Amino acid sequence: MASTLSDQLEEVRCHAEACLYSTGSVLEVRAGISAMANIPLPPSAKYRYIAAETMIIENGTIGSLQRLSTALNILEKYGCNLTSSSRPKYWRAVKHNNPVFRATVDVIQGGRAVLCLYGYSNQQPDGLSFPDEVVEPDIEKVAAVTLEVMSLRMELDILPLVPFFQYGLLTPQPPPLSLPDTQVGSVCVCLFFTSETCIQLSLFLFPFADNCTICAIFPVAAHCNSCVQWLCTECDRLYHSSAERANHHRTVVTSSKISSLLSWHCTHCTRVNSNQDILCETCERPRLASSGSAKDEFPQPFTITVSKLMQMISSSPILLQWMCQFCTYINYTPASVCEMCDLPRPEPTKMRVKLHPPRQKLMREEGLKLIQLIRDGEKKGVSPEEVYTGMRVSGDGNILPCDWLKAELPHLLDQICATATSSRATRGGGVTLSRAEAKLAWLSAGGDTERAAKQALRDRHSKVRDRLERLLPTKNWSKEVLRQSEGEVRGALSLLQRPLMEPFHQRMWSDQPEPPIDINHPDKQRVCRRLLAVYDLPSWGRCELALSLLQERTAPYSLDDVVQAVRESHDRDFIRRVLAKECPICLSEFPHSKMQSLTSCQCSVCCGCFQQHFTIAVRDKHIRDMVCPVCWEPDINDPEHLNSYFSTLDIQLRECLEPEVYDLFHKKLTEQALIKDPKFLWCSHCSYGFIYDGDQLKVTCFQCRNSFCAQCKKPWESQHGGLSCERYQSWKRENDPEYQRQGLAGYLRDNGITCPNCRFQYALSKGGCMHFSCSQCRYQFCSGCNNPFHTTCAVIHCSVTGLHAHHPRDCLFYLRDWEPGRLQALLQNKGVEFNTDTPPGTQAGLCGVIEQKDESGQQTDSACGAQTQPGHAGLCEKHYREYLVSLINSHSIDPAPLFNANELVLACRRYQVDDARGELEDDVTYYTRILEKLIDEVPLGDKVPRKK
Repeated sequence: MASTLSDQLEEVRCHAEACLYSTGSVLEVRAGISAMANIPLPPSAKYRYIAAETMIIENGTIGSLQRLSTALNILEKYGCNLTSSSRPKYWRAVKHNNPVFRATVDVIQGGRAVLCLYGYSNQQPDGLSFPDEVVEPDIEKVAAVTLEVMSLRMELDILPLVPFFQYGLLTPQPPPLSLPDTQVGSVCVCLFFTSETCIQLSLFLFPFADNCTICAIFPVAAHCNSCVQWLCTECDRLYHSSAERANHHRTVVTSSKISSLLSWHCTHCTRVNSNQDILCETCERPRLASSGSAKDEFPQPFTITVSKLMQMISSSPILLQWMCQFCTYINYTPASVCEMCDLPRPEPTKMRVKLHPPRQKLMREEGLKLIQLIRDGEKKGVSPEEVYTGMRVSGDGNILPCDWLKAELPHLLDQICATATSSRATRGGGVTLSRAEAKLAWLSAGGDTERAAKQALRDRHSKVRDRLERLLPTKNWSKEVLRQSEGEVRGALSLLQRPLMEPFHQRMWSDQPEPPIDINHPDKQRVCRRLLAVYDLPSWGRCELALSLLQERTAPYSLDDVVQAVRESHDRDFIRRVLAKECPICLSEFPHSKMQSLTSCQCSVCCGCFQQHFTIAVRDKHIRDMVCPVCWEPDINDPEHLNSYFSTLDIQLRECLEPEVYDLFHKKLTEQALIKDPKFLWCSHCSYGFIYDGDQLKVTCFQCRNSFCAQCKKPWESQHGGLSCERYQSWKRENDPEYQRQGLAGYLRDNGITCPNCRFQYALSKGGCMHFSCSQCRYQFCSGCNNPFHTTCAVIHCSVTGLHAHHPRDCLFYLRDWEPGRLQALLQNKGVEFNTDTPPGTQAGLCGVIEQKDESGQQTDSACGAQTQPGHAGLCEKHYREYLVSLINSHSIDPAPLFNANELVLACRRYQVDDARGELEDDVTYYTRILEKLIDEVPLGDKVPRKK
C-alpha cells in the first residue's frame, strides 16, 4: 500500500513540477498540490527538500502556525518569481530591510533555509543573494521546493478550519486533551507525533451527554457510523429521510450503551479511564493503542485524508453554529458576520450557555425591529439614543418612537426644566435650565424625568464650580452667562471674552492706521507679541531675535529688512551677513532684500545700480548690451540663450524701470525678434525696421515716409521703375554725373557691407580690419566672407583660442595681401575687365572711399584720404585691392591656380587636405596633384558676396 501511495505521490509531483516551470496553467498546479495534500503519507516520504516536521515543531503555537502559513505564502511567491520566464529585475538578492520579508519569512524558524534551497546561499551584510558564478537559477530544483512549500501551506490552511483546534498542542509529547463538560457532541482534532515523528490526524468521536447532537434537547436513540452523528428518534427520521443518506448504517443506542461510552479500558494496562482522556493515566498510551508490544512509544492511530476529515466535520451541524461575542446570538450558519448585529465573526469561543431556539428567534426579531427604527430615525435627524429611550418611555408598540418624540418630548423637557427651577435642594434658589441641558440629562437618565432633573442640576453646578468660577469674580455672574448660553460652556466663554475683545475689535475695524511698533518700548513682551501678530514670525524666539537685532546701536537696519531676514534663518551671524551685503558697483552696504541679481549669474547689485545700468543700456545701447553689469554674462549671441534670458529679465525690468524706458525696451526687443523674419526690411533713410508683405520693389517707410528699393535697398528714383536692380545700376553708372564723378568709390559704397544676420546694409568699404560688428543686431562677422567671429569654435581640430573666424581662400582676408598686378593677372586669365584710369571729376591725389574710423573712442564714417597711385583708378592701394577682389568674388574666380608652392602647402594644411608627397614624385607632379585635390575637396566660400 505504501509503495502504491509513493508511486502516486511521485506521479503527481512530477506533473505539478512540470506545470510550475513550463507553460502549465495555474489551475493545473493547484490541482496537483491538492492531490499531494490528500495522499496519506508521513512528512519524511512526502517532503524531500524542506524539513516540514521541524518547521511545524519549532513554530508550534497557533499564532506561530498562522505566521508560518503567511511566510510560506511569501516563500511561494519567491519561488514562482524564480521559475517565471519574466523574472523581476532584482531577482538575485533578498534584502533583510524589506518590511514584508522582515515581518513574515524572517520571523519564523526555517524560513531562510528555504531561501537557501532556492539558491540564495551567499550571505551579504544586507541580505541573501545568489553566488556570483551562478548565472541562472536551477529551475527544476526551485520548482520542486516551491511545490513542497505550496503543499505544506495548503495543509496548514485547511487545519485551522476545524473547531477547537486550539486545544491541540503541537509538541513531541502532547498532554491529554481536556474539553469542557458542557460541550455536546464535540469533535476534536489533535496533532501529535509518533516514534516516526509523523504528523497525523486522530479523530476521536465521543459524547459528553446523552442529548441529540442536532437538537440538543431529546435523548440519543441512534448512532450513525457514516455521518458520525448521535441522533434522537425524530432527528434521525428527518436527517436520514434524504436519498443521499438513506443507506447510512445506524446503530440503536440504549441508556446502558451511553453510560458505557463514558469510560474506556486501556488495552495495555487495563486501567479504566474517563471518556474525556485521550492518553491513559497510567501508561500514557493513546486510547486506540493495541495491546501488542510497545515497540513504539506512541502507536499510530488510524489515519484519514484531509478531504475525508473535512467531509465528516462539515456533516455535523453542531460544529457550524457559533455564538456572537457582542450580542450573544447563536448563529446556525457559517457566515462571517452575525445575523443579528452585523458585526464580524470572532475567533471560535466556548458556548457558555444553551439558549433555546424560541428565545433566539425573539431576540432576533426584536433586534431587527430596533435596527429598523434607528435607521428610520437617522433619516429624520433623530439619534439612536433618542430612538431607544423614546421606545422605552412610550411603552406603546403602535406608536413610532420618532412620532412620540416629536409630540411628547418637548412637554417632558419643559417639565424637567420646571422641576429644576422649583427644586428646594438648590442652594440660592432654583436654576433655569435650557431644553438642550434637559434633553442630555433625560437621555443619560434613561427617560426618567425626576432623575433627569437631578442630573441636570448636578451638571450645571459642576460647570459653574469646575470651569467658570476660576475665570469670573462671582458665582452669580457664572450662572448668568450659563443661562444666556443655554448651559453651553463654550457659548458662556464666548460671552465672557466679548467685552475683553471689544478694544481689539474697535481697533481692527477702525479707519485709523495701525500705530508703528516702538522697538524701544520698556515692555519687551508687548513688542514681541506685536511682532508675532503683525509680521507672522514663526516663533517667539524669532521675535526676540529680531528685537535684539533692531536694538543694536551700530545696526542701520530697518524693521522690514530684519523681519524678512529672521524669517529665513535663526542664525545671528548669517542674518548679519544677509543684512550687510556690499554692492560691487557703488561699494555701499545694503540688506539682501535691497539687492537684485540676474538668473544667468551669481552677481548681486543694489536696486539703484541695477535700475541705472539697464536704463542706460535701453536708452543708449543695443539690446545685446543688457547683461550683468559685473561679469557681463550671459553671452546672448546664442539664440537659445537669448529667448530664455529676456523672458526672465522682462519680469525684473517691469518693476524697476520707468514706464517710457520699459516701453523702449519692449520696442527694441520686438525689433530683435522681427529681424529673423525674411520679410523684415530696414529703411535706408532712417534705419527704421518693419515687415513688408508686398511684392512691389518700391517700399515706403512708415517712420520717415521716404521710399527705397526692397531688393537693392537703394533710395528710390523714378528711373528705377520698370527696371531690375542690375539694369538700374548700369543706367546710373552711364547717365548719373554724380555717380560717374565718384567713380570706383561709389561702386565700393554701393557694394558695401551687408549684415548676414539682420540684412542691414552699410555704405562702407571693407578695407582695414575685417572684424565687423553690426550696430543693429551686434552680430560679429568678417566683412569679406560673412563668416562669424566666435570664441567657441565648432571646427574640428581647431587650436585657435579667443575671438576668431575661419575664412575661405577667396576671402578678402587673404587676397588683400596680394599685389594689384597679381590680382589683375587673375582677372585677365578669366577675361574679366577692370578699371585703371581715374574717373573725370574726382579729387586728384586723395582716396574718397567712405570707411568707418575709430576716433576718440567713437566710430565715425569719413573719407579714406590716403594717397592714390597711378593706374589704380583714383583709389589708394588698399581700396584698389578691395575693388579687384570684389570683381574676383563677383565672378566666383578661384585664386588657387596662382598660389606659389608655400601658399599651396599652407592652404592644404589650413583646410586639412592631405599633402603627403610620394617617394618618386617631382615638384611639378606633386604641386599639380595637391592643387587639384585642394580645388576638389575645399570649395569656395558659400557666404562670400557675389554681387556684380
